[in-house]
Amino acid sequence: MSYKFDPKDDVDTQYQKWLDSDVEYQDIDTDELKQSLITDLTNVSKMDVKEYTLYQKWCEVQEKYPYETVNDLWEGEQKVLKDEKQRRAIAEVKSNFWNPDDIEAYLDLKPELIYTNKEKDLPELWNCIRTFSSTMKNNANIGRNLNFIVRDSVTKKYLGVICISSDFLDLTPRDSFIGWEREPKTQGGMINHTAIGSTIVPLQPLGFNYVGGKLLALLCLTTPIQELWKKLYGDTLVGVTTTSLYGKTKAGGLSQYDNLDYWQRMGYSSGSVNFEPLRETRYKVREWLKKNYTRKYFEWFHAKKPSGQPHKRDHKNRSLQFVYSKLEIPKDIIRTEHHRGIYFTPLYQNSCEFLRNDCKEDSLGEKCFDTSVEAITEVWKRKHAKGRIKQLVKKNRVSKDTLFYDDLTVLSWEETKEKYLIQVGR
Repeated sequence: MSYKFDPKDDVDTQYQKWLDSDVEYQDIDTDELKQSLITDLTNVSKMDVKEYTLYQKWCEVQEKYPYETVNDLWEGEQKVLKDEKQRRAIAEVKSNFWNPDDIEAYLDLKPELIYTNKEKDLPELWNCIRTFSSTMKNNANIGRNLNFIVRDSVTKKYLGVICISSDFLDLTPRDSFIGWEREPKTQGGMINHTAIGSTIVPLQPLGFNYVGGKLLALLCLTTPIQELWKKLYGDTLVGVTTTSLYGKTKAGGLSQYDNLDYWQRMGYSSGSVNFEPLRETRYKVREWLKKNYTRKYFEWFHAKKPSGQPHKRDHKNRSLQFVYSKLEIPKDIIRTEHHRGIYFTPLYQNSCEFLRNDCKEDSLGEKCFDTSVEAITEVWKRKHAKGRIKQLVKKNRVSKDTLFYDDLTVLSWEETKEKYLIQVGR
């Protein structure tokens, strides 16, 4: 008998039904698991932030995009992706980069936001762009997610991808700026009126030549996103958060959000980055939990709220931290201090007052700025892209490099590090 979730069941009832569904257990040797964790974590804890970022990307590609070796009559032995949809998506993107010969072509750009939803091959296309155009790992976010492919409506060439997700519950600098207490934010549900730009990734060379990351960051604030958030979730979006990738560790201390219109830097996060063991080890962790801490395993990986959402947030990190504690994994190989810059944009004159519950929605006031795609794009062209490309032309540094990382499917880790480490964070 297989287990099926019923939204009418509470967690205790779900758990009992799951136990009655012929659950299979594997015997994972505790000492061997501990040694595997120590080996994996020791290896990555020796890396700096950039190397670890690239290593996670390489592991992700190796896991999600497996290849096979085939013999072609004319080309001989070749390595090709096993999944045909993945092959088609990569081919589609690589043949449609926005990469004009005319350096003034940016003046004619008319970006459009294509909501991927589940229509045809759009989700696969979004994942392809996200995975291979950024060295940051493509992690799925918990809660609400709006994925958009950004495309030039004139040429139909791709510019990048963004994702608007459920906002972080606790970011002290942002909360201090808003004046946010815990109760209205969580119990009062006001956190649902803000979102986070969790993915803001331009394709190259738009990103390098024209600071395309700034364009995509600005597009996160536009009317189409606000309207879709309201339509799908019923909440008026009054503010948007994002975080920089490297924070204080980046040379010069600046990110693409600094000196960018409408985005205000709040400060830096106080958290740390948890290192991850290899996929095979993570699988053993889950099986060990299932056998030794069955109830906790169920609550993290199977239990759901009546809405169908996971009963526990961030189950991967929760479960790993629990196992580290039980197996007494040394703390110095578990995490590293890694501060990120925090940025926030109020969309209305009274956004902060509304989020504090100091005023009603009908008293939000006017928008802080014109959030139409056309107006936002014009700001980027005039204040950011124009100066950047002028500077590059003067220094003869205009790039035609697309920096698409699809060859990570066949490169070894050492080959990947040698070729791409210098590009991390570009």
